[in-house]
Amino acid sequence: MDTGSRDDCGGANHHCAWTNIRRERWEGDLVVQGHIPAWLNGTYLRNGPGVWGVGGGKHGAFEHVFDGYATLVRVSIRGAHGHAAGAHRQIESDAYTSAMARGRPVLREFSQLCPRSPGSLLDRLRSAVGLADGGAMSDNANTVVVPLGDGRRVLCLADVAKSSVLVDPETLRTIGKLRYTDWMRWWCPVQCTHPVVTRSGDELLTLLPDFARRGYLAVRMSTTGSSSERKVVGRVRCRGGPTPGWVHSFAVTERYIVVPEMPLRYSVGRMLKSEIGPLYVLDWLPDSGSFMHVICRSTGNTVASVAVPPFVAFHFINAYEERGDDDGGMANAVIADCCEYYADPAIIQALALHRLRSLDTAKELFPESRVARFRIPLDGSPLGMLETVLDPDAHGQGVELSTINPAYMGREYRYLYACSIRRPCNFFNSLTKMDLVEKEAKMSWHEEGTVPSEPFFVARPGATQEDDGVVISTVTSMDGDGYVLLLDAATFKEIARLRFPYCLPFGFHGCWIPDKSSTNEYNNAE
Repeated sequence: MDTGSRDDCGGANHHCAWTNIRRERWEGDLVVQGHIPAWLNGTYLRNGPGVWGVGGGKHGAFEHVFDGYATLVRVSIRGAHGHAAGAHRQIESDAYTSAMARGRPVLREFSQLCPRSPGSLLDRLRSAVGLADGGAMSDNANTVVVPLGDGRRVLCLADVAKSSVLVDPETLRTIGKLRYTDWMRWWCPVQCTHPVVTRSGDELLTLLPDFARRGYLAVRMSTTGSSSERKVVGRVRCRGGPTPGWVHSFAVTERYIVVPEMPLRYSVGRMLKSEIGPLYVLDWLPDSGSFMHVICRSTGNTVASVAVPPFVAFHFINAYEERGDDDGGMANAVIADCCEYYADPAIIQALALHRLRSLDTAKELFPESRVARFRIPLDGSPLGMLETVLDPDAHGQGVELSTINPAYMGREYRYLYACSIRRPCNFFNSLTKMDLVEKEAKMSWHEEGTVPSEPFFVARPGATQEDDGVVISTVTSMDGDGYVLLLDAATFKEIARLRFPYCLPFGFHGCWIPDKSSTNEYNNAE
């Protein structure tokens, strides 16, 4: 099925990164330029929007980057043979299939209302029921992809609970929804977009905003069995209001779950009324307060809840426990790092498609951001600290879509890989490696006219150094060239490009599923 038209291909009108992918699915060999490391054997998956509207007209065209229907990209890499194969396929959510059948969106997306806004009391009651049970909300799982268990299934997600979709990573076939069997499926229609899969890989942690009791539930679910029951770890009550703060991601340490409460809050009223405001279904309420909460993973108790300066952050990078030398090695604080926008919610508006598609980059300047660090004391102090980790000019006052070596998740770490900026621009156009110990941006990759996606770190099997591995990013150029970029994580030098025969629309997040048989062969050969 062709999902786009020739007018969608960017070029003189706008960048190809913000256009419909041309076909519903494709599979074939990729042209390899450069050298793939012999140890790199596995599958890279990347999730993100690939169809920005259907049917034409104002009711069929999406307005925001968060709206696009999910396209899953697969890159199968066999470094031992110098070979790579690529594929993409639309995730067959109800939102996508019904829109393609009817020629217009049917379920509400981030900036897209239902086709008929409710007016009467009965309509509003129906909307309330649809919000409570998720029936009126989209299952468009266009943001995150995480492997479950042995990697034979992956879970694709967005911020609505019913947008938890299972996919076969080999065929990219949509298996179906992950249907939660716990009581929270009736109580919490919204979820944190970014669950955390523990280092052991056998457990998934996430946060569920609780609109009725104004708080957050921290829950866990096994990734290895057949059960889809989530179990409550703990609960924190919001200290601000009138609703929970938007929670796109969070962080964990070895013993704690860090729960952010931003003053960028859900607008339940607009959700119920099917109204769109300046920040769509969110409200910026700085006077409502900003807080950081810490839940103990083993007991579920809230061990810290501190007020912090206002902040706006989509993505938390990592967290770890700060230990003193004179207190028996006990944690005295939790450190949590994030990509933060100087408490400016304008980033939400900057991701509108008409701004991303503008070629007037001097007019549509992208909001500034930084690597920010929270220090959350565990001694009962009422206040936490928020500071800038390194000079923001080193990454162009722009940092987002970051990854680290996953072996260091929840632990003290040094290196960060992120999308960055060379200004003037209206979106991220570079990749940067940052050293958070030396507090400097070590090195960057930039090519004029390109839009790179999240730089995903893959460690070399047997590595002992934190930055021993490769960084993978999908890249789209202005003229429609699409490729997967491989960088040496230590030197940040380009080592290979794996070229697709068509444009790759911008995508959000990826994951890596190692080929264990090939990895064993590599280890045995060393």
